[in-house]
Amino acid sequence: MERRGRRYEAAGYASADPAIARFAAHVDLRRLSPKTSVAYQRDLESFGSFLKARATQAKLDEHQRPPYDELPAASAGDVLAYLQRLNASRAYAPRSIRRKISALRTFYKFLKFEGRRDDNPAADVPTPKIGRPLPKALTEPELTRLLDGTRPIAGSTDAQRKRDRAILETLYASGVRRSELLGLALADVDLDNRTMRVVGGKGNKDRLVPLTQAAADALRDYLGVRPRTASDAFFIGRSGARLSESALYKIVRSAIELADLKGRASPHTLRHSMATHLYENGADLLVIKEILGHESLATTQVYTKVARVRMLEQFDAAHPRGKKKRRDG
Repeated sequence: MERRGRRYEAAGYASADPAIARFAAHVDLRRLSPKTSVAYQRDLESFGSFLKARATQAKLDEHQRPPYDELPAASAGDVLAYLQRLNASRAYAPRSIRRKISALRTFYKFLKFEGRRDDNPAADVPTPKIGRPLPKALTEPELTRLLDGTRPIAGSTDAQRKRDRAILETLYASGVRRSELLGLALADVDLDNRTMRVVGGKGNKDRLVPLTQAAADALRDYLGVRPRTASDAFFIGRSGARLSESALYKIVRSAIELADLKGRASPHTLRHSMATHLYENGADLLVIKEILGHESLATTQVYTKVARVRMLEQFDAAHPRGKKKRRDG
């Protein structure tokens, strides 16, 4: 099979600050994902805005436009002050703060590489510790309610309704990531054999994933009404072009709200749910690993923890002494 590159990428972004723009070009050469490049640029602009506001005595909460002349020469004290500001605002989760610090470290490492600095002011800045959260997964009854009882979104056409149902069934059947779903081409889906080829998945690796009969039927129904378009994208939007990431989020969020499952509105929730249910119903971890496209089995093993947590919840709910403990508590 001829190898093809990833066909779907997040929308690009180019900072107006020259130093950040050079850094972004360097990141592109390292073949980091476009999302990482955009996130790093946004994080550097946030720090640059903080430095510029302090230098001009402007309000720290107001975003300052580039260029950020203070950014290349920032000190370790500046980085610490920025970190303290982030922590004090309580607007950022520890994971977001860690990413911002990572962006600063990578940026100043790049400046050292360019010969524009002799040190890295972010190298020794402490990062907040974060525990690895368990994936959020719907229960099997909740998934049944979502897939079998979803009402159509108001104002949607027959083609859109069938497309949205096919999307939900495919996300749960295959466990593909949102970028992998949006990157699907018509030629990637084999409905007769109930398989789907993911081209250029995470780590730029290809894989073949199975589909349930319900997903294959939903995909076939959608193809029967899919509008004619020059695009080879499997899922298309109103304009006839490849469906956007924001549209995908809206589809999943609306379906989950209509099914009265508020608070779990993410395409990734269906990926986690699929993996959890496979494990709970006896599937081998190695099989789940290959379907999900994980690099390491350790990543897949998190679903064993989800299953144990769910087992405890069901045990407490059913066991007479478990019920007593909750009443007494």
